[in-house]
Amino acid sequence: MGLPALEFSDCCLDSPHFRETLKSHEAELDKTNKFIKELIKDGKSLISALKNLSSAKRKFADSLNEFKFQCIGDAETDDEMCIAKSLQEFATVLRNLEDERIRMIENASDVLITPLEKFRKEQIGAAKEAKKKYDKETEKYYGVLEKHLNLSSKKKESQLQEADSQLDVVRQHFYEVSLEYVFKVQEVQERKMFEFVEPLLAFLQGLFTFYHHGYELAKDFSDFKMQLTISIQNTRNRFEGTRSEVESLMKKMKENPLEHKTISPYTMEGYLYVQEKRHFGTSWVKHYCTYERDSKQITMVPFDQKSGGKGGEDESVTLKSCIRRKTDSIEKRFCFDVEAVDKPGVITMQALSEEDRRLWMEAMDGREPVYNSNKDSQTEGTAQLDIIGFNIIKKCIHAVETRGINEQGLYRIVGVNSRVQKLLSILMDPKTASETETDICAEWEIKTITSALKTYLRMLPGPLMMYQFQRSFIKAAKLENQESRVSEIHSLVHRLPEKNRQMLQLLMNHLANVAKNHKQNLMTVANLGVVFGPTLLRPQEETVAAIMDIKFQNIVIEILIENHEKIFNTMPDMPLTNAQLHLSRKKSSDSKPPSCSERPLTLFHAMQSTEKQEQRNSIINSSLESVISSNANSILNSSSSLQPNMNSSDPELDVLKPTRPSSLTPFRKAKALYACKAEHDSELSFTAGTVFDNVHPSQEPGWLEGTLNGKTGLIPENYVEFL
Repeated sequence: MGLPALEFSDCCLDSPHFRETLKSHEAELDKTNKFIKELIKDGKSLISALKNLSSAKRKFADSLNEFKFQCIGDAETDDEMCIAKSLQEFATVLRNLEDERIRMIENASDVLITPLEKFRKEQIGAAKEAKKKYDKETEKYYGVLEKHLNLSSKKKESQLQEADSQLDVVRQHFYEVSLEYVFKVQEVQERKMFEFVEPLLAFLQGLFTFYHHGYELAKDFSDFKMQLTISIQNTRNRFEGTRSEVESLMKKMKENPLEHKTISPYTMEGYLYVQEKRHFGTSWVKHYCTYERDSKQITMVPFDQKSGGKGGEDESVTLKSCIRRKTDSIEKRFCFDVEAVDKPGVITMQALSEEDRRLWMEAMDGREPVYNSNKDSQTEGTAQLDIIGFNIIKKCIHAVETRGINEQGLYRIVGVNSRVQKLLSILMDPKTASETETDICAEWEIKTITSALKTYLRMLPGPLMMYQFQRSFIKAAKLENQESRVSEIHSLVHRLPEKNRQMLQLLMNHLANVAKNHKQNLMTVANLGVVFGPTLLRPQEETVAAIMDIKFQNIVIEILIENHEKIFNTMPDMPLTNAQLHLSRKKSSDSKPPSCSERPLTLFHAMQSTEKQEQRNSIINSSLESVISSNANSILNSSSSLQPNMNSSDPELDVLKPTRPSSLTPFRKAKALYACKAEHDSELSFTAGTVFDNVHPSQEPGWLEGTLNGKTGLIPENYVEFL
């Protein structure tokens, strides 16, 4: 499990959880700093002490082998796993060279020691300086806050307003320093993945040059070295992308922190000062409080940042009532009284401001809680997955493939925004949008067309691969082996709505063509994943953790491009094919219903065949007498009307006989989950989404019987769900 992400929204809240998370990051930085210092010391010893070269190499190798990278997030990409195991690979190489005592190359200090020193001093040192500043501002802010809250409400209004203004300035400065410190910590944690490993790689490359005995070893190491170099470059590229995203989010948080609050599981949470009675009088103790509206539970955690953290046991009470405290009844400002069901007396609490008290009062009064509505950053527009939308994308793709497929930086180089908007307005004009034969004029630059395509996809009401599947796609990309990833993504794609899947197929086919020309346009599959991952799989909530998952979004797009023919032109492996079901019908005398491993999970609780048969027999036995007595005429009429079908030479038409047990089962409607083409006259052909009437069990194992457009026939049981 990696380090948890530090959310900028938590800087404003400054909760105990945030402080604990920050401490874990600080501990990791201290650990890295100590390790780098030790590594530098060992490196110098290796260079200067030729007689002790063997022992120095062993110690150096052991140091590398013991260190483990801690990545941010709950999973690692293949590149990160490659980088994470690189130190163990280096250690193995050094152990193999233990018996060889050759002079260290003269520039070993430049390629190994200097970059590590530079990283430690410039990056980790800067983080330490930021910590000192953060600790200083923490002490200053909470000291000012306590003094401010202790102001008497009897002072002049002008004095109180001035004090409020001063507190706002100090609070804003503390908030900015907090954001900058968190940003720096995140940056150093990411930088170490490449700035720390690259010097080691360069040092090993120098060793291979001068070790004749290590020549064969160098050849064996070359494959991993190439993989590691690519992984470092990919990690660096992803870092540059995520760093700009994180920096942009930090700036948004500075400008308007309330619009980017993380949606909380609690109705209300924050710091409150609780009045406690002591032998010498009363005191106000700071608590971090949470309130949950449904259960009316108030949880109070005594916590003081200045004194080092938690100051007592948690306490939970059930809310009975909440009353605003009048200003003239207490010297403190922003107070309200809470009465609990399971605790005698009244609990007096002090909020941090008038607005804070209003929010607590609204939450405890039973009114709607104040949540930050999740705002999608997409451009407002009329983009839809309709005929117009498909025509726009097809026109853009046609223009790119016919006259710009070899342009360098295709889709990465963006067009001028005003030109892009003008082109989109033309393409989305209802008068011309439906014309499929009209191509985009040659006057429009390729970079303008590609930017228009990406912008249109971002203008859709939701991402093309849908918010509800976003986490599922990310989880699929985090699976251990490539085959499992492809299989899971294949299945998820076929759960998308038809139009989304068609548009995605259109786009992936095009991107595959772009990737085929990567030698000319320099747009490899990995580069296209970087460009389209955030567009097609953007998260519903913009957080640091979501930004850290961008690398997995890119992997999903890479898999879609590389496997587009299989994913879009074949069905997932789970459902039984119609041919398999048809074969099982021909062996109905000794066949059994398809097992769970041979068919997909249905979306309703299906009984086993024996249970179905027992239920049918029960229905027959309990209803046989009434059926015979009250419906004899009806049965005779039905028999006579169906007699020509029963006399038919086609044995499959036996399914129409009214004497089978399933005729007594209640009829229901069902909806098709997959498309199916009939292979026999008695079967029904249909597409995904088709609704059947009068659906009931058939005598054929694994099949149902239903009616579609007046025709009755057999339906594969695992291809439908009951409505």
